[in-house]
Amino acid sequence: MKTSKIGFLIFAVQLIDMTLKKHIPNLITLGNLLCGTIATIFAVQNNFVAAGLFVLIGILLDFFDGFAARLLNVSGELGKQLDSLADMVTSGVVPGIIMFYLIANNSNSGSFAENTVTNDWFTFNSSSIQIIGLLLTLGACYRLAKFNIDTRQTDSFIGLPTPAMSLFVISLPLIQEHTTIIMVQNLISNNYFLIGITFLLTYLMNAEIPLFSLKFKDYTLKNNLVKYIFILASFLLVFFLKYVSIPLIITLYVVMSLFSNKPTANK
Repeated sequence: MKTSKIGFLIFAVQLIDMTLKKHIPNLITLGNLLCGTIATIFAVQNNFVAAGLFVLIGILLDFFDGFAARLLNVSGELGKQLDSLADMVTSGVVPGIIMFYLIANNSNSGSFAENTVTNDWFTFNSSSIQIIGLLLTLGACYRLAKFNIDTRQTDSFIGLPTPAMSLFVISLPLIQEHTTIIMVQNLISNNYFLIGITFLLTYLMNAEIPLFSLKFKDYTLKNNLVKYIFILASFLLVFFLKYVSIPLIITLYVVMSLFSNKPTANK
């Protein structure tokens, strides 16, 4: 009798342990969603520094939920759907709102730091170009929906990942506030530049362009040379250029992917 009780207790503990393990990655994903929701609140208040911080935390959680799922061997369809829904907020809604306000603030005062919101911004007329910024949200939604049914994107990406797009966008107001490079400030204060970036990023998210992933199957130099060069270059850019490095790193990522995936002629 004692043996059967002990066996039942062991089974119950194992069952509880397995149940808890199954939900750990999902809890991390929900943390990503929470960060995205908080970032949304800050974004509509024109507090782009706080919004950017919570987006960054959300993106880190987005990385660790997949890592935890692989480590615990509990990957499943629910986690996959939750991941995309959380990313839609953190890396879809927030960058769209930030771009909306950047364009609107440029049109209104030429300064992203202006905290005044007028009803005219939401009136559809010839001056309401800020609505273009929300194309980023639509493009992110379309990409995430495609990603969930695209079996090709297990070890690499087809099109720019939404977190990369989000990092690019959230860096723009931070660069404008903190950089002393006048040319860079002028670019971000120019709506033609912002609208061009909006269209380009929306296209890149959904383009049939293969981009490498930072997932490592092994750590050999031969199989990961491009990744190691990219990581080293990214650290150097961050060290020397601070916030300005973020869009440059995303640009470098796309360019290096294009060159690394360029087909070579058979000799």
